[in-house]
Amino acid sequence: MKAILATAGAALMLGGCATVTRGATSQVQIDSDPPGAMARTSLNHSCTTPCTIQVSRRDEFAVTFSKEGFRDERIDVKTQLAGAGAAGFAGNVLIGGVVGMGVDAVTGSTLEHVPNPVRAVLQPLPRAQPAPVTRNRRGRPTS
Repeated sequence: MKAILATAGAALMLGGCATVTRGATSQVQIDSDPPGAMARTSLNHSCTTPCTIQVSRRDEFAVTFSKEGFRDERIDVKTQLAGAGAAGFAGNVLIGGVVGMGVDAVTGSTLEHVPNPVRAVLQPLPRAQPAPVTRNRRGRPTS
């Protein structure tokens, strides 16, 4: 019985609370208006909107949206301390100790991506203006 309790105690101390409850990766939703844009990240992910990618919680990146007839749009995605991540990190004081805090800090499990979802409103490119019509003295178009 003592061996089981010792093993369970060691397992709790080796894993960080936030790492256990939240994991080291997160899903980031990517969307555009209009839909159907190509979204490429600086982490080498690509998909057609709407889509979802999975990334490390520690990674900050940029998403570039492109669609024919629209201007490209770039949105930076940052990380910030998540409420649930902070609670898990604080739980280390009770259960995981310093080792658990270290695991959480290294894995980034206390972080979340902002914005999530990443949403771009694409602006249409200006339409080409027709060339002005030149007219002769009688008002007829010239070629």
